[in-house]
Amino acid sequence: MEKQNFMIGIVGFGGMGDWHRELIDTIDGLKVAGIYDIKESRVKYAGKAGVKAYESLEALLRDDRIDIVLVSTPNDLHKPIAIKAMKAGKNVVSEKPVTLSSKDLQEMIDVSKKTGMLFTVHQNRRWDEDFLTVKKIYDERLLGEVFRIESRVHGSRGIPGDWRQEKEHGGGMILDWGVHLLDQILFMMGNTKLNTIYAAETHITNQLVDDGFTAELKFENGVEVVVEVGTNNFINLPRWYMLGVNGTAVIEDWNLNGKIICAAGKGETDVVPVRTAAGLTKTMAPRREDTIQKQELPIVKSDIRDFYRNVMKAIEKKEEPKIKLPEVMRVMKLMEAIFESAGKHKVVHFE
Repeated sequence: MEKQNFMIGIVGFGGMGDWHRELIDTIDGLKVAGIYDIKESRVKYAGKAGVKAYESLEALLRDDRIDIVLVSTPNDLHKPIAIKAMKAGKNVVSEKPVTLSSKDLQEMIDVSKKTGMLFTVHQNRRWDEDFLTVKKIYDERLLGEVFRIESRVHGSRGIPGDWRQEKEHGGGMILDWGVHLLDQILFMMGNTKLNTIYAAETHITNQLVDDGFTAELKFENGVEVVVEVGTNNFINLPRWYMLGVNGTAVIEDWNLNGKIICAAGKGETDVVPVRTAAGLTKTMAPRREDTIQKQELPIVKSDIRDFYRNVMKAIEKKEEPKIKLPEVMRVMKLMEAIFESAGKHKVVHFE
C-alpha cells in the first residue's frame, strides 16, 4: 500500500534547515515532524514557526513516525549523526558536503548497506537552471565539439562569520561551493575520465581555510574545464563560459542573462584590421554581422522539489536515487585531489 505521508525530522535548524522546512511545506506527501538544534534561539524560532522541537537527537530518532532524517548541521557533524540515524532505522538525507573525507564517506556508505536504509546527499544545484541550460548546450552540441568550459561563482564579502571559517568544522570554499561546481561538471561529463587536476587556493580574507580556489581539469575527451570560486571579487566574471569549434556560449548569472554566438557558415576573406595604439591586428578583429548567428539561450526549467519527490520514491523502491553514492564519492575524491594539488603545487593524476 502506498504511503500517504512521509515524515521528516530536521537535525540542525539554521539557515539551510529552515530553507528545507519551507520547501517541504510545499511538497505533497512529505511533512516535517519536528527539528532538533542545540541553539536555544533556533528552538524558539521553531516554536514561533509552529514546528515541534525535540529535546535531544535521541528523542527525535525514537519517534517512530519519522521516516527520513535531514542532517543540516556543520559539515563535521554529518557523519556521526547520519550513522546514528541509519542505525536507528531512519533514511538519511545529508546536506553537502556529505562529510570531510572519502574514508568517512565509505563508513557512511557501509552503514547504509548494512542497515538497508536509504542514504543520499542534497546536491541541490543539479537543479539550477543555469547549469541545466549549459548542460543542454553541451549535450546537444549546439556549439559543435566543445573544447573548454569555465564555471565560476564570485562574491565580495569573504566567508560568512560562522563555522564556515573554521577548518575543524569543514569550512572553506572547496567544501562549501566547490562541492557544487565539481558535482555539476562531473555530472555533465558523464562517464568521461578525468585525467589531471591542477589547483591553487586563495587566502585573501581567511588564513585558516581557503576563501577561494581555481582548479584546471583535463578530461580524456580533450575538454579542459576551469572551476573557480572567489569571495573577494568586486566585479564578477560570467557564471558559465563555453567554447566550441563552431561557437561560444555565455551565461552571465543565475538570472540566465546570456547568449550564444555561432559561425554562420560564411568565410571572411576581407577582414578589416583593428587599429590599436600600438599597431594593427586582423587576428583580433571582430567578425562581420553576416558571418555570425546570434541565438537565445535554450533555457531549461526545473523544480527543486523533484529532489524530495525522488527520495520518497526511492524509499518505496519505485525509482533509483537521482543522487547516487558513487557520484558523491567521485566528487569527494576530486575535492581531496584539489587539496593535494594546491598544497603541493603540482599536477595530480586522477583517473
